[in-house]
Amino acid sequence: MGATRALKANSGTNRSDAILILNFGGQYTHLIGRNVRENSVYSEIVPNDTSARRIKRIVSKTNVKGIILSGGPDSVYQKGAPGLDQKVLDLGIPVLGLCYGHQLIAKMANGVVKPAEKKEFGGTKATIDRGVAVLKGLEPRQDVWMSHGDTVYSMPPEYEVLAHTDNTPVAAFRHKDRPIYGLQWHPEVMHTKNGVQMLRNFLFDQCGCKPDWKMEDFAPRALEAIKHRIRGGSAVVALSGGVDSSVATALVAKAIGGEKMAVVYVDTGLMRKGETEQVRETFSALGTDLRIIDAEERFVKALKGVVNPEKKRKIIGRLFIRIFEEQAALIKADYLVQGTIYPDTIESKGGIKTHHNIALPRKLKFRGIVEPLKDLYKDEVRIVGRSLGLPDSIVDRQPFPGPGLAVRIKGEVTKRKLEMVREADWIVTSEIEKAGLAKGLWQYFATLTDTRSVGVRGDSRSYKRIAGVNAYVSRDAMTAEFAELPWDVLRAISTRITNEVPGIGRPLYNITDKPPGTIEWE
Repeated sequence: MGATRALKANSGTNRSDAILILNFGGQYTHLIGRNVRENSVYSEIVPNDTSARRIKRIVSKTNVKGIILSGGPDSVYQKGAPGLDQKVLDLGIPVLGLCYGHQLIAKMANGVVKPAEKKEFGGTKATIDRGVAVLKGLEPRQDVWMSHGDTVYSMPPEYEVLAHTDNTPVAAFRHKDRPIYGLQWHPEVMHTKNGVQMLRNFLFDQCGCKPDWKMEDFAPRALEAIKHRIRGGSAVVALSGGVDSSVATALVAKAIGGEKMAVVYVDTGLMRKGETEQVRETFSALGTDLRIIDAEERFVKALKGVVNPEKKRKIIGRLFIRIFEEQAALIKADYLVQGTIYPDTIESKGGIKTHHNIALPRKLKFRGIVEPLKDLYKDEVRIVGRSLGLPDSIVDRQPFPGPGLAVRIKGEVTKRKLEMVREADWIVTSEIEKAGLAKGLWQYFATLTDTRSVGVRGDSRSYKRIAGVNAYVSRDAMTAEFAELPWDVLRAISTRITNEVPGIGRPLYNITDKPPGTIEWE
């Protein structure tokens, strides 16, 4: 994503202050951006190789007040490890390096960075040697979250050490004369108890940011941007029934009018129970041309014999686009509107998993793709949805993957497997909602494995599939913890699945957090 393009909406006489986050591939990069935004300062994630020259051009058009270097999985001495334009540190803009970014600054300054004698992964205690700059106002001992194999052992004289741990001599530093700082730990994760204060010290004390970015200002700007982009043309809007595509649909309808758009919902056969009926009921009242396309046979046929989850996603994405192109040809539409959000881009470009709405075919029969929510996180999308007057049943709906149940089935997708996982998913959903637990959860659903397990039914041996039962607590799906569901709810789910879903003989509750796992299994 080009930073100048993404930040354009933040330019002009009333532009907000902003922070650029250079992404070195860390699993928590997105959380840095979220934390900055939650402090009412706009943030944008850009590639780590963004040059100082390009940053200067961005600064000339926007109020970029600081730069954060994210963590990453590499060693700074590893061949091909991501680097940083040295001139970025010479711009005079405050820079904060976190984890890998901390080590990279140290290496560039000719400090000593080498493999740790004892690696640190997880919670540890840091001793604050000097409570200044980003560590201002903190107690001498701090609970912090570490995840590193390399360690900074010393810095040159122009730097001073601000903190250490038992295994890390230089856990925090600052330049004595320039606004350059480093933290070996991750202040952006909730396990660093005072991480928010550390980031606030950087944003407001070191960068001088004003907390003047508000989500409430997004919708009016987005409406103007959509009008400008489509400029009297027409559009096909890809609607899945989830919150992201629903909010995108409402934005476009308000911006260009229902008569200039066709809302296309593709019933892939990979949907949750009752999904199509709910979409028809909700969006028929929107006053737009709602088109429900029955494409189950096409999708199941295209997925025949496919077991690789990445291949599934790409096949589904290409078929979606072909169907949208077919509908666009009927009404001579110029643009395709998608409900792409920021995490979709982060996870696709970061190699975690390919999102079907990101991995598009090279040749498209559209003048352009319109993605009005591409710079927002899920909870920010919900705020926009409420500002547009969408009902809670849409705004608060739990996320559902674009490829649908295809990525909740291990192995080949068949109609029989779809029937099993759809019914099991409905049981999980109904029992959790009946117990009044839905409000506190991010997602809850069933998955179907290709593994079978022996059991006993009616005094006879059975040999049926294992299903996964999943429930997560999260703020944004970028990190998540499995929910500790009450035993009586889990028992009810297990009993109903084994009794009501032929073919499933053993439901198992998933107790894997993200990371190291992901929410979806495929």
